[in-house]
Amino acid sequence: MEHILKIGIIGLISGITGTGIGGLIAFFVGKNISNRILSSILEFSAGLMTSVVCFELVPEAVEIAGLNLTLIGVLSGILIVIVIDDFVKQLDAVKNANGNSNLLRAGILVSIGLAMHNLPEGFAVGSGFEASLSLGITLTLIIAIHDIPEGIAMALPMKVGGFSAVKAFTLTILSGVPMGVGALAGAALGHVSEQFIGLCLGFAGGAMLYVVYGELIPESKRIYLGRMSSVGNVFGILCGIIVTMLN
Repeated sequence: MEHILKIGIIGLISGITGTGIGGLIAFFVGKNISNRILSSILEFSAGLMTSVVCFELVPEAVEIAGLNLTLIGVLSGILIVIVIDDFVKQLDAVKNANGNSNLLRAGILVSIGLAMHNLPEGFAVGSGFEASLSLGITLTLIIAIHDIPEGIAMALPMKVGGFSAVKAFTLTILSGVPMGVGALAGAALGHVSEQFIGLCLGFAGGAMLYVVYGELIPESKRIYLGRMSSVGNVFGILCGIIVTMLN
């Protein structure tokens, strides 16, 4: 039991560290950031998240669970986040935001998508430690690195959208908690059903795709229409490819 708890704690620390490092941007970016820079960072984050989904989450889901189950997961993720989006629009914190309410909503949705993403990755960490210590450590480090830019994509729109730096940073850290839950479950169950993990990965992928193309990119184009933001998107995709190659 103590061994399983240690793995869960390692997963938790890994999840909150990666997103937390990215979330530190909330303390260095003011609400008066130029539209060009803000749009470029948003598009960079969108490009990176697209790479993670297209070159890591979905291929891995197809490999372990098959195309049909993966597509079910992706479509389910899209539909659920659409429902959550409508709910978030009604929140007082969003309605009464001091900044850009659309950006604030996008940041909240990114945090939800990342939390969904971290749960199956936690399963992988827990199962990896059960297989071997070196595999578990390797997976933990890789996932922590992956979560850094995603933490930026979450904290930046929340800060510019009206949340305080402390609140944006705190929510960013909390999105890493499901990683610890997943790691605990993965270690306790040994090898979690591959079909279930594949479904979760597809679900997270669908959720993140909707956030990118339904919220981040449209809002970025509304803020600034110059080519700089498009360059940021392409650069984000390239960086995402490099990050996914670390696997």
